[in-house]
Amino acid sequence: MTVTQVAIYRFFKYAVYSLLALNVWFFFTDEWSASAHRFADGIALGDIIEGFASSIDTAAWVILLLMFELETCVLEERHFTRRVTWTLHGLRAACYLFIVYAFYGYVSKLMFLSGAAPLPGVRDLCALVGDHWVYARGLDDYAVLTADNCAAAPAAAPFVQLPAISAVAGASGYTEIVRLAWVDVVNAAVWLAIVVLLEVDVYLQARDRLHGAIATFSACCKYVLYSTLLVAAVYWGVKGDFVDFWDAFLWLVAFAFIEMNFFEWQQAMHNAAATAG
Repeated sequence: MTVTQVAIYRFFKYAVYSLLALNVWFFFTDEWSASAHRFADGIALGDIIEGFASSIDTAAWVILLLMFELETCVLEERHFTRRVTWTLHGLRAACYLFIVYAFYGYVSKLMFLSGAAPLPGVRDLCALVGDHWVYARGLDDYAVLTADNCAAAPAAAPFVQLPAISAVAGASGYTEIVRLAWVDVVNAAVWLAIVVLLEVDVYLQARDRLHGAIATFSACCKYVLYSTLLVAAVYWGVKGDFVDFWDAFLWLVAFAFIEMNFFEWQQAMHNAAATAG
């Protein structure tokens, strides 16, 4: 690439990284609003991960993404002193702890939603106005039921009540909420599998062993995993959850850059070996 093309490429890459960092704020505002209804009596320390799983998860992933960017693109071999190497490994390990913790939060949220029960005797949401009920419009999306909005709520009997809180959803809407919670769990699990592969790739590439059958196997696994993430992104887009769709799309683009970093790293090592030979 020419100097101009390289500059444009880097600008686009770091613009994507910046947008991902901004998504932390978007997820936090959504989950902060939802937590006021989900944890009406105040959120306990042990419940923070369930209430703010997406915010914590995204923040940890942004930091981890920057660690991969540093190791596969920015830093040169001469920069990898013992102190730098241990710092990178320590930060990555901390990120993995939060990512696994966030995965537990997604699973906990799914289990919470799975405990919903039928709400008998209620044929109209307006009957619940005045008793501090909220209507679950989607995953982490609640609205206080009032005389002005109860009739317009797109739900019909039968209704279900979410466990331990005064939150109601239509049966069909509840099904969609649970499906979205499942997509969150699957998406988080797939990303965990991807970073395991990337860690193996980094380890092998640093030792010039990422080639042949090993490289082919890694590429095939990633193809399946990234395809699964693309399906999840499309599902979010179809269901109208734009923030999740946009975030998923940006992450796919971001890790495409990381994969390109690996390719350039391999090329540089092969060129250096050819020159030395």
